[in-house]
Amino acid sequence: MTGKLTVFALVAAVVFSGCASQTGWRPTVDPYGDPNAANIERDMMDCRYLAKQAAGNMAQETGKGALVGGALGAAAGAALGAAVGNAGQGAALGAAAGGIGGGARQGFGSEEQYKQSYVNCMRNRGHKVIN
Repeated sequence: MTGKLTVFALVAAVVFSGCASQTGWRPTVDPYGDPNAANIERDMMDCRYLAKQAAGNMAQETGKGALVGGALGAAAGAALGAAVGNAGQGAALGAAAGGIGGGARQGFGSEEQYKQSYVNCMRNRGHKVIN
C-alpha cells in the first residue's frame, strides 16, 4: 500500500508543479529602445493567453503521457516479471515507472511549448525578449 501512495504522490507532484510553472513564468522583455514599450503589459497578457492555447492544458498533457507510459511500462514490466516468475509485480513496477516517466516527459514538453510560444509571440509584436 505504501508503494502505491508513493507513486500517486510522485505523479501528483509532477502534475501540480508543471501547472504552477506554466501559469507563473513570464519572459523578460528589455524595454530600452523598444518603440512598442507602452504595449508590453497588454502584449504580455495577449501572448500568455495564446501560449496557453498553443501548449494545451499541462495537467491534461501530463495525464495523457502518464497513461501511455503506464500502459507501455506495464507491458514491458509484465514481460520481465514473467521471466523471473512474477509477472504481476513486474507489471505494477513497470506501470509505475512508465507512468511517471511518460507523464513527466509529456508535461515538460507542454511547458517548453508554452515558453517558446510566449517568446515567439512577444518577438513577433516587436519586443526584445531576453530569455
